[in-house]
Amino acid sequence: FGPNVPLTREQLAVMLCRYAKLLNLDTTAPDGQLSAFADASDASPWAADALAWAVKAGLLTGKDDTTLDAAGPATRAQVAAVLQRLVSLTGQT
Repeated sequence: FGPNVPLTREQLAVMLCRYAKLLNLDTTAPDGQLSAFADASDASPWAADALAWAVKAGLLTGKDDTTLDAAGPATRAQVAAVLQRLVSLTGQT
């Protein structure tokens, strides 16, 4: 991660997945979880499992029904929405 480089959606998914593991949440995702997205093969191999978990958990959604845009930037609004979903997932307020 570069300090002046935008955070990507796949980097966000990896960070959230690692944090969820610290909270002892189930971070497994079934194979093919990303198959609904036409650009799923564009996801970096190191992030694929975390992306699949984030999609399965409802934390991360596609930019539309067929585009995940894993390497695209995560906007502040997207990060805020994902963090709010994570808080709901953990049952914390």
